[in-house]
Amino acid sequence: MEDMRPEDVSGDYREAELTFYDGTRRKVLVTDEEVPYPDGKLIVSRTDTKGVITHANQAFVDMSGYTEDELVGQPHYILRHPDMPREAFADLWNVVENRQQWHGYVKNLRKDGCHYWVYATVIPNVRDGEIVGYTSVRRKPSRRKVEESEALYASMRGEED
Repeated sequence: MEDMRPEDVSGDYREAELTFYDGTRRKVLVTDEEVPYPDGKLIVSRTDTKGVITHANQAFVDMSGYTEDELVGQPHYILRHPDMPREAFADLWNVVENRQQWHGYVKNLRKDGCHYWVYATVIPNVRDGEIVGYTSVRRKPSRRKVEESEALYASMRGEED
């Protein structure tokens, strides 16, 4: 996965380097601008068992700022915002690998460095008794829950350092 490029970001930004669970490192460029989640839309994506995107609906393409071709084949963590604590994703994987649904609030990073919040539900796709991938459906989150999540995640990140 490539580092983010300054020419894709509008306005002022800060740089951060993320290290993902698989050891992959990526430089991201982050603005403080939030893109509001559109009313009445559901973001849907599917991944394989490793979290590589196999399907992205148009709402996902639109909100992420990436093209469908840029998303499909990439790890879902292409959207990882540096404000998200590692523990939140560890919890997600622990839950879905145990064949349960995971629900949570996630701050996603767009291609242009802006961010958007979602309320996500991740469901394991089971065929013939085996997990073959995951489906994620994202909805518009409540502002109150976003504010609570921001405070919680800031506290969790403080404990990571």
